[in-house]
Amino acid sequence: MRVLLDTTYADRAPHSGTAVYLDRLIDALGRVDRVEVVQARNRRRRPPAGGGLGSVRNLLADRLWTAVELPALARAAGADVIHHPLPAHARRARLAQVLTIHDLTFERLPECFDRAFRIYTHQTHRAAASAAGAVICVSETTAADARALWGVAAPRIVIARHGPGQELPAARGTGASHILYVGDDHPRKNLCTLLGAYRRYRDGVADPLPLVLAGSATAYGPGIRVEREPGAQRLAQLYAGAVALVHPSLYEGFGLTALEAMAAGTPVIAASAPGLVEVCGDAARYADPRDEVAFATALRELAGQPALRRELVQRGRAQAARFSWDASARAHLEAYSLALRA
Repeated sequence: MRVLLDTTYADRAPHSGTAVYLDRLIDALGRVDRVEVVQARNRRRRPPAGGGLGSVRNLLADRLWTAVELPALARAAGADVIHHPLPAHARRARLAQVLTIHDLTFERLPECFDRAFRIYTHQTHRAAASAAGAVICVSETTAADARALWGVAAPRIVIARHGPGQELPAARGTGASHILYVGDDHPRKNLCTLLGAYRRYRDGVADPLPLVLAGSATAYGPGIRVEREPGAQRLAQLYAGAVALVHPSLYEGFGLTALEAMAAGTPVIAASAPGLVEVCGDAARYADPRDEVAFATALRELAGQPALRRELVQRGRAQAARFSWDASARAHLEAYSLALRA
């Protein structure tokens, strides 16, 4: 089976969870019998423009790529299946198509997204899911949303859970030098609650730990440090030195960063959002995502109780071991086969 996998998004957002997904999936599919992956990327695609005419230009370029160029590449490659890692559909392609839904946060939390984006995405992504031969969902949470919000029939859904994040080098640390956040500052990531909780935490202890924001988020204030887009080696060091990763998202389809932290041996404080609870199980300390006081309490507990940290590390490693990219690749093969039979 030859699968044409569109990897354009990894070039547009190389530090995103989707980019990690593509990188690890391609590696894992290479170990699966009967699957040959052909990568296709639109090298002319410009970076995100942030609105205005630039975004319109990118939108038109994306539509041309999906409607015309991608099908042509699939034919030239002799592909059996096109895999869109985000919801899309190539109408002119006369072969099986599969897409991945990571989350439907824009449907669950419309207030966190631009109205024009929300309307366009609702229409186009839902139509793509309806047309696909098979729909890959990264969690039970996302699958339930796809059924309830988009009417995707259960027999057309294959759940392929991610493995434990990106491949990180081994790193040694005391595990007690800072509090860690990894991600961006999109409204759904709920960074404002974390910052409020951190201020409360600092006010309540004699010797507060610094808060490290790793990724693309930026904030200023006492004790806050910014690590802009750290590489794998540096990220591993940040995990190793953290008393906890704090993941305060209002909603997640999966929770890849939390899983990555647990695999690295970092305790996790997570919002009690469905996707995070599904991934972390009993291995995280949870707090209501809109409750600064609850997060501040959790920060004080983890920073002040080494025994609790050790317990969460042990639980986290055991929980992370339940996920693998090889299992994800086998589930993808199931989805490809399902699309070919459709």
